[in-house]
Amino acid sequence: MPKQIKVGVVGCGYWGPNLIRNFRSLPDCHLKAMCDKQEHRIAHLKSLYPEVHAATDYADMLNGVDVDAVIIATAVTSHFPLAKASLLAGKHTFIEKPMAASSEHCEELIDLAKKNGLVLMAAHTFLYSPVVRKIKEIVEQGDIGEIRYICARRLNLGLFQKDINVAWDLAPHDISIIQHILGEQPTTVNCRGSAHITPGVEDVTTMCLNYPRQRTAIIHSSWLDPRKVREMTIVGSKRMIVYDDCAPLEKIRVYDSRVERPPHYNTFAEFHYAYHYGDIYSPFVKQEEPLKTECQHFLDCINHGKTPLTDGNKGMELVRILEASSESLKLDGAPVHLANHFNNGNGSSPPSHKPAAAAEPHVPAEKMTEPETSETKLEVKKHSGQDNVNIRVKIDVNRNEP
Repeated sequence: MPKQIKVGVVGCGYWGPNLIRNFRSLPDCHLKAMCDKQEHRIAHLKSLYPEVHAATDYADMLNGVDVDAVIIATAVTSHFPLAKASLLAGKHTFIEKPMAASSEHCEELIDLAKKNGLVLMAAHTFLYSPVVRKIKEIVEQGDIGEIRYICARRLNLGLFQKDINVAWDLAPHDISIIQHILGEQPTTVNCRGSAHITPGVEDVTTMCLNYPRQRTAIIHSSWLDPRKVREMTIVGSKRMIVYDDCAPLEKIRVYDSRVERPPHYNTFAEFHYAYHYGDIYSPFVKQEEPLKTECQHFLDCINHGKTPLTDGNKGMELVRILEASSESLKLDGAPVHLANHFNNGNGSSPPSHKPAAAAEPHVPAEKMTEPETSETKLEVKKHSGQDNVNIRVKIDVNRNEP
């Protein structure tokens, strides 16, 4: 029988309760603790799960409760300090997307996990979806031929973030799927966007990833659309796939459509494109909750010493693409070459380009209140028995992730 893993979840805003629910439902998991700075959130979850230890102090959960693994579902800017403290304390660590605010931080977390023999996993939830697994299977079988381009749209009205732009918030889902399907890194990244609501925080972006063999992927992300859209089109040389995650049924449709140019012609009058219109079919996909599958995978990797499908390296690859998109935004959409951007000649990463911070509006003195983000000193007990490590962390657990 697999060992029961004792788990603690930090961050009980938008996404944390979903993680709590799923980990608690798994037989080889003992949900032992949940942590959030906001007392009303903890009080609510405590009323639902009275047997679970509740804390408002992350250091208390990390050192005062005997947990084997820590699940981090807080604001992106707090991912690195919380994950670093977890790894130093000898805990397996699961981090919501994106893994950190810079690839430099990702690399440090990867090194820490490797040094301490711990599982580090980035939560790219859609890769655990049966729909995405089916698409990957169709592509690998060669049913759609050679992929020519991919177009993704992820749109809705909100939820607006203050610490990251819409590309960092929504595009990671699509980037992770595209990377999984294509199986290689883009050569260049272009990104353009606009900040309509909060100065300095783009709420609409269009990103273009350019791959070898003239393949491209276009990702449109928006917090300013009246409809919720979660759609991806994969165009192949033989067939095309449309993936609509908002569809209640038939989330995948395969179109037997293509266009061909004649191999030989003598005059322009003889030149005609050949358009093929065939059947449309929707393959059967068994419905499963991707998040539950992802949580189980994390536990399996701990119990059996396996490398996660979405390990720290996958998390870092995604963050590097996001960093390049931020650099391209500063350059008004100019292409950023990943090889040049992340290799300064000696194989090391240059200083990271963090997501733009929101410009703070002026608040009259009489209306000022204490912000939810506060500075907390963590005393982490290292599992190796060495001296305590003091880490000063600014924690914002008000994560509103769509």
